[in-house]
Amino acid sequence: MAKTHDMIILIDSREKRPYSFPGAVTQGLPAGDYSLVGLEDSVAVERKCIDELFACTGAGRARFERELDRLSRYEYAAIVIEARLSDILQPSRFSQVSPQAVVGSLISWSVRFGVYVFFAGDRALAQELTYRILASFAKNRASASGAATATTISQDADAQAQVPTYSQRRERQ
Repeated sequence: MAKTHDMIILIDSREKRPYSFPGAVTQGLPAGDYSLVGLEDSVAVERKCIDELFACTGAGRARFERELDRLSRYEYAAIVIEARLSDILQPSRFSQVSPQAVVGSLISWSVRFGVYVFFAGDRALAQELTYRILASFAKNRASASGAATATTISQDADAQAQVPTYSQRRERQ
């Protein structure tokens, strides 16, 4: 599952409950929990289970917003949540933070930082969604570069430099 379009999935070494992708490599990532070899500064997926989500909207908010600020500089960044929206809207046994505040924060962060938010339903579906996001990014990157197998490192760096990040797009508006 880990290789599509010659992609190798990276798992952040700080990830507490990493997904299992065959052929994946574990190393420290600048932002997010999952990325791709050679695209560590372009694409990232941040995984959250429901208790982590409530924690990062409460006491861990400042730290998580710094993470989102780093992610806002990426071409593509997403938060994949291992729960349904209806699960989030139930009173939490994890936190004193209200469900409405959690949803409001997700919406605000998505707009403010340009990070996509996905409710995957459960852990297995979140793993599949994470894989599909990374595979889609790799496929689109390969198509945009003109040739998936003949791109040199310098050409790839040039292509990355030409694609504006969310922050750059926001500054132009």
